[in-house]
Amino acid sequence: MRSGPRLMEIYELIFYTRKGCCLCRDLEDRLLRINLLELSPPLTLKIIDIDSKSCSKEIKKSYDLKVPILALFEKNNKKLIELPRISPRIDEKDTFKFIQKYLNKIVNYGI
Repeated sequence: MRSGPRLMEIYELIFYTRKGCCLCRDLEDRLLRINLLELSPPLTLKIIDIDSKSCSKEIKKSYDLKVPILALFEKNNKKLIELPRISPRIDEKDTFKFIQKYLNKIVNYGI
């Protein structure tokens, strides 16, 4: 698997959320307790509140009834890959494994 500082700059974990959503709050808490820099390749986290004024109407419309949503953004190709819904019952360790599993698929197979 490829790794290093260049890949860290290529991929970003996007978390679409909104205030008042208990599932969103719980997932955000888990994400903030995970060291995303330990993933291979390491990721940065971008949290987007779909109800904020800075969020586009297109994003709000796309995710309005779906949050919380995790997606991997490939900066080079400007490709957003929405991850499957993550169970609210899993802990930080399994959340880390979940993200790594899909990151591996994307990096190694271009999925």
